[in-house]
Amino acid sequence: MNLATRSVSKQNFSHIVLFAGTLFISATLMFVLQPMFGKTLLPFLGGTPAVWNTCMVFYQTLLFLGYLYAHYLSSRLNQRRQVQVHAVVIAISFIALPLVVPGNTAPPTESDPTLWLMGTLLMAIGLPFFIVSTTSPLLQKWFSQIGHHTSEDPYYLYAASNAGSMIALLSYPFLIEPNIGLFEQRGFWSIGYGLLCMLILGCAITLWRSQAVAVEEELEPEIIVAEVETELSWKTKLHWLALAFVPSSLLLGLTNFISTDIASAPLLWIIPLVLYLLTFIVVFSKWADKVHPLMVTMQPMVLLPFIAFSFVDPAALPFWMNLIIHLLAFFLAVMVCHGELAKNRPHTRHLTTFYLVMSFAGMLGGMFNTFVAPFIFNAVYEYPMMIVAALCLRPGGSTQKLEKQLLFPILLLCLGVGVYLFSENLSQSLIYGATNALILLAGLSYAFRSKPLTLSLLTAVILFFSLGIQHLMSNTIYQERSFFGVLSVRESVLINEDNRPEKYHELFHGTTKHGAQRLATHLQTTPLTYYSRPGPMGQLFDIFDSQSEQWEIGAVGLGAGALVCYAKPGQHWTLYEIDPLVIDIAENSKYFTYLKRCSQNSTIVVGDARLSLANEADQHFDLLIMDAFSSDSVPTHLLTREAMALYFAKLKPNGILAFHITNRHLELKKVIADHARYLKLSALIQEFKPQSDKPLVIATDWVVMARTAETLNTLRQSGLGSWQKLPLYFDMKPWTDDFTNIIGIWK
Repeated sequence: MNLATRSVSKQNFSHIVLFAGTLFISATLMFVLQPMFGKTLLPFLGGTPAVWNTCMVFYQTLLFLGYLYAHYLSSRLNQRRQVQVHAVVIAISFIALPLVVPGNTAPPTESDPTLWLMGTLLMAIGLPFFIVSTTSPLLQKWFSQIGHHTSEDPYYLYAASNAGSMIALLSYPFLIEPNIGLFEQRGFWSIGYGLLCMLILGCAITLWRSQAVAVEEELEPEIIVAEVETELSWKTKLHWLALAFVPSSLLLGLTNFISTDIASAPLLWIIPLVLYLLTFIVVFSKWADKVHPLMVTMQPMVLLPFIAFSFVDPAALPFWMNLIIHLLAFFLAVMVCHGELAKNRPHTRHLTTFYLVMSFAGMLGGMFNTFVAPFIFNAVYEYPMMIVAALCLRPGGSTQKLEKQLLFPILLLCLGVGVYLFSENLSQSLIYGATNALILLAGLSYAFRSKPLTLSLLTAVILFFSLGIQHLMSNTIYQERSFFGVLSVRESVLINEDNRPEKYHELFHGTTKHGAQRLATHLQTTPLTYYSRPGPMGQLFDIFDSQSEQWEIGAVGLGAGALVCYAKPGQHWTLYEIDPLVIDIAENSKYFTYLKRCSQNSTIVVGDARLSLANEADQHFDLLIMDAFSSDSVPTHLLTREAMALYFAKLKPNGILAFHITNRHLELKKVIADHARYLKLSALIQEFKPQSDKPLVIATDWVVMARTAETLNTLRQSGLGSWQKLPLYFDMKPWTDDFTNIIGIWK
């Protein structure tokens, strides 16, 4: 290559457009595929947030394998051989198109479905996702070898990749999901994938023609290997590993927190992921040197309100404010970690090694949250653990001796343990005093902002005692964790009808109550909370008792089992529950006795309700109760038009469908009203507000539906409760298996 030609090549702006554009499209495809296929798989596992977290682990694992492939390819083969091998791998990947879930697949019902989910993802999208995951490191390495005048520092192309990721993630919940069904989404994705492969081919041709680089490449593999061995220490790699591992784990921890309390939906998965990717864009930009010190300064400032309102006293703020604090603390922690990562990035000859370590750490973070934490913790403790770890990774270590840095946190820990051990009965005033002391200590933590070890250990002590105080105040007598979430049984006290204190048990899934039972022997068969006798369910059974002596009844969502206490001796009940742990708790008479005392003629079916109902005979049920939509992890696939048609196929001609739609965040009545209008069903709604102070009789919303109005007339004319016709909503796009949109029903 002569000097004139080389000069033209270096100044050729089209190379930047080609490589940056390819990286942009690759990242866009990757981050559209993630929520799209996660949503596709949700119906198989009841809409639990663990589906998204498991999908994230799969994506991180494939990303690591893609980076490993790119590292091997670029460090062991010359340019032309790289192009040839990559072209063959791309050609093979086309056998996976179009993207569909393998036929005749169903998750296990008696064991953890994580491995099934990973295997299904591998079969369905493994090859195309692998190709997309190789693009960023491989193309940046190729760009560093084409002789462009910016080839010495191609890290700025990472911004194009992350910009594509951001646009894709923001577009999915606001543009793609509300307007395009899943089937069309998969079709458009396949077209985009074909375009990406053509652009990669264009980048490969550019590399192929770069003869000057080709001459250097004959010697490069051996040189790189030697330099990596002599210049990159294990200490450096471990530092990179820690700086990437902690944000990855924090990402899944925060996602789990958000989606558990609202719905397992792409919008809520995407918020933390957008912030996560935004940090990469900023730290690899030209503003990084100015922004990073600001983030380091702000992190301990936000620590006080974060600890005080998210851990010490989480009920003090409404959910949306608490969410903002979580997101802000998460963003600052990840900005500090990724800022340190970018500040310590190596020369381009180690580029693929750098990205390989980053992707490996991301995979480990995801695996820790998905495969390790659920088996060693009975709650989501990995989230506060990673908050502490992020503080440990702050820059600017103290010059104090180690024992001086440890002194204050250890003294506090000993003091707290001493108070707990030597206080026979911890009074409420002492507990509240300890809570205030923890908030004060959270404020004091700012004084240690320049001492990462002291700050992190002090925060660890505060979080440890905050979680302990919450455990004491909630009187938790049992807590366990499954694939579907954290379940706990709490013993609480109410003032009974005789104005005396009385103990009762409550079942919680995360922060949402799923049932309660009074412990007095004569009250143990009384349904409470959402199912109370004065409420809509009690009214329905009062009216139809005369007709229901031989009814066949199905109930989706077991909870504590209170509903079965409406059962009559001649009836048969089928109870559908996806989480085996819920069944274990409901059947354990130490906690609840509803099933033991009321369900002599019932069957429990484990697995996703829709898949289980599909196996039932048509026109089997007189009454089908859908109770899976209270505020946590709403399974949207149970609310689609196809699901509604399935329910009525399983109901007898005069059968009744009852929906429990009590929800803190979503107006589910809009979805049901649209289905009722389309299917020409009769529907009544009661938004029940208790008129008396009876213990554990609470406000709850129910909808009952039937094929004809005559079936429900008896209920409406009974004078029990305020049953009204379900209002119509004309601003709803129908929910189908191909389309659901959480934004449209947000309260």
